[in-house]
Amino acid sequence: MNPLVTIVMPAYNAEKYIHEAIASVVAQTYGNWQLIVIDDCSLDNTQAIAQGFGDARIKVVRNMVNRGIAYGRTKGIALADGEWIAFLDADDKWEKDKLQKQISLLAKRTDAVLLYCGSAFMDENGNRLQYTLAAKEEIGYRELLKQNIISCSSALVRKDVLREIPFPMDDCIHEDFAVWLAILRRGYKAFGVDEPLLVYRLSGKQKSADKRRAALMNWHTYRFIGVPFGLALASMFAYGVNGIVKYGRLAKNEA
Repeated sequence: MNPLVTIVMPAYNAEKYIHEAIASVVAQTYGNWQLIVIDDCSLDNTQAIAQGFGDARIKVVRNMVNRGIAYGRTKGIALADGEWIAFLDADDKWEKDKLQKQISLLAKRTDAVLLYCGSAFMDENGNRLQYTLAAKEEIGYRELLKQNIISCSSALVRKDVLREIPFPMDDCIHEDFAVWLAILRRGYKAFGVDEPLLVYRLSGKQKSADKRRAALMNWHTYRFIGVPFGLALASMFAYGVNGIVKYGRLAKNEA
């Protein structure tokens, strides 16, 4: 099995990190990929850096006006040639065998439509933290409601499913979480590679000052996809407990 994987990378004013992100794609041991960078009308050198790799597998598309990350992902999916879609944010990076190990799992899970992997974390300056977020062998709809452990930059998704369930253009929700839940609610499972093959960069917008907004967005995500009120409340409680544990461990590592 050697399917073409299209990697979609939305980017806005990402000159500080995007070279490292793209370099982690170029270094992949799995070579059958294309990378579509959606430059969301950046005001810095994002476009020039992305175009500077000189790799024919990399395509840079520039929006004429700023449209947001959900639009960028949707546009990348529309332009994709691959039957599988991976996402990588411009400030994150992959370990070199990320795609290879997911494709190997796909060969065993022939019914899969959504795969993901574990996550390591780094600070804004690229310093790795000790804490890692594990991936479960498989996860279903009810379990994912309690905590979104599928980082968008870790996901590998079948393109035809993403075209049926597009990213919502709604800034008040976690649009990737909404998509994963909508997929799993159809009866699918998400299958994980329990290794930290994604290195997720923590930034100011994701730290303590933003936790209240993140929780509110989580609640709006439940309501957006039609989770019954009682189940949404129970899921929010589990989300809160899991969040306290996760951020407590991250804070300990950052100290």
